[in-house]
This record gives sequence, structure tokens and C-alpha cells, in this order.
Amino acid sequence: METYIHIVLFLLFQLCFIVQLYYLISRHNRLARYKPAEELPAVMIPVSVIISARNEAENLKENLPVILQQNYHDYEVIVINDCSYDSSDIVLDDMQRQYPQLKVVTITEHDRFKTGKKFALTLGIKAAKNEYLLFTDADCKPASANWIARMAINFSTGAQIVLGYSPYYKASGFINWFTRFETLKTAINYLSSAINGDPYMGIGRNLAYTKTLFFSQKGFASHMHVISGDDDLFVNQHATATNTTIEIHPEAFIYTSAKTTLKSWYRQKKRHMGVGKLYKNKHRRMLSFDAMSGFIFYILLILCLVFKYEPLLALGLFIFRLILQLIIYSKIFTKLNGRDLIWYLPFFDIIYYMYLNVFGLIGTFLKTTQWK
Repeated sequence: METYIHIVLFLLFQLCFIVQLYYLISRHNRLARYKPAEELPAVMIPVSVIISARNEAENLKENLPVILQQNYHDYEVIVINDCSYDSSDIVLDDMQRQYPQLKVVTITEHDRFKTGKKFALTLGIKAAKNEYLLFTDADCKPASANWIARMAINFSTGAQIVLGYSPYYKASGFINWFTRFETLKTAINYLSSAINGDPYMGIGRNLAYTKTLFFSQKGFASHMHVISGDDDLFVNQHATATNTTIEIHPEAFIYTSAKTTLKSWYRQKKRHMGVGKLYKNKHRRMLSFDAMSGFIFYILLILCLVFKYEPLLALGLFIFRLILQLIIYSKIFTKLNGRDLIWYLPFFDIIYYMYLNVFGLIGTFLKTTQWK
């Protein structure tokens, strides 16, 4: 009986190994081979940049000038001052006097009607004069003066949704290292899936889509009751193989600072994971198979080594998968400015799959009640 159990568990270990290889070779390798366009031809597409900000006075001082000084001929920047009670209004008034392309939409708190980020963004989109919309957050800074141009050029191909990339700044400490690693892995999943013709999410810190698409699909109406999901749920519902593309040129990156405490990091991740259960069923299955197969792979690897059941074969499969990961991920990590993290792959990969399953379970039961 004990031998039979060992055989079954080892077969399950091999099955998880095969599933992991599928994701690496069939999906992630497409991103490793993807080359963003180096040339940047003249772009003649009017763009509206939309930023929803609540009590972001300091971030607006730091980051908004970089967005208002982009190397682009025709754009406006709309900042929705969403019920702020700090000095955001003063900061924005000063900037409006310097930058004529800055438009401010102000929302005041209502005693009985509590607004959220989706409401704020909807007002910003309605206020936009242009068809092509580019989104980011107040705590984000473009990597270059060509951010708008790099994102906007994709609309000239007929795309209605452009998925960008938003890495975190490098800093010391475990939380920063793992947050950057997890962000890379998340990007590998959603970017490679889009390249494979099955886009399922985007990141609101660097995302673009058309005004026509937004209103033709009734905006956020189908998930307005969900606090989060203004970015990934919208993309999940409306992105297709033909209307979506990606932009990962380094000039198109948007940078922001990672959380610095476990408490703030936990709140952020809990909010994000709670939305995943609302994805389309096929995308939930795709993400679940990856998360569960990776987690079970490591659990059974440890059991095989501890109880010495085919330990050499188990270790060989682990090493083979690790080598394949290093080959594929080293290219992607370099493209996405995370090359320094490749050496932490064996350690962080285990933690990553534990994190996915733990927060996936938490997200199933918990609800978010505020957008910040």
C-alpha cells in the first residue's frame, strides 16, 4: 500500500512538472523571443492622459511635471482630484498656471454617496477631449519623455487596448526584492498571454485604451460594485486577440515605489487577489493550473527528497526545470529591468507559488471596501 501511494505521488509530481514545462515553453518563451520596436516614428495621435488622485499632493509635485513635459505634440493631462483633503488642490492650481495642457476634475465628498476610483476615472474619461486614453497613477513616473509616444504608436496598428509594464524602483530589503520578483512574474503571465492571443489583464499604472471601447461596453458598469478592478477586470472582459497589443520598450515603462512594510504590502495584495475570482472562467483555470501545479511540484519534490523515493530522478527534474527557467527568464528579466533578480529565482520561485495559493484562498473569502 505504501509503495502504491509513492507511485501515485511521484506520477503527480511528474504531471506537475509537465504542466510547468507547458507554461514555460508554450507561453513564456514567446515573451522571451519578443522584440519591441526600437524605432519611434512620428506619431500623430491626440492622447488624453488620465490620473485619479486622492490625497496625493506630494506625489503630484514629484511625478506630474514629468508627465506634463513629455516629448509629444498633442496631448492633455486630466487629473481627477478625488475627494482630497490635503493640499492637492493648491498643487494642481499652481501647475495649471504653468502647463496649459493640464485639466483638473474635482470631486467633493458626499455624506451619503461614497465615490470610488471607478467613478473618478469615469468622470475623467468623460472630460477627455481625445479618443485615445492613457492611464497611470499619481505615485508613478514615466521612464522617459517618450512614454506617451511609445504607448500611442500602438494605436496606429488598429489596437484598442495597449498593455504596458510598470516595474518598481530597486531598493534594499526582502519586501522590495520579492515585490519586484512577483511583479515580473505577473507581467510574464499577462504579457505572454497577450502575445499568445489570449489577453486577460492589464495594470492601471500603465494602460491605454480607446474612449469608444469604454463607452460601447458601458464602462465599468458590470463591476462598478467591486471596489478594485478598474484595470484588470476591464481588460479581462473586453480584450481580444485582435484588439490588444503590448508595449515593453524601456522608454515606455512607468516606475513606482514598492510598499515598505508587510502590513501595507498585505493590504495591496489582498485587494488585487480579491478581483481574480471575477475573471473569465478560462483565465481563472489557466492561472489556477499554473499556481497549483507549481505549488504541488515543490511540495512533492520535498517529500521525494525527505522520504528518499526516487530522489535522484526528482532532483533531476527540478534541475532541468530550473535550467529551462534560467534560460527563458534571463532574457525576460533583462527586458523588464529585473536582471539582478534572476539569481534569486530558485528561492523566490518557491515563495511565489506559496504566495499565489495563500492569497488566492484569502481572495476567495475577503472583500475590499476602499480603493486606497
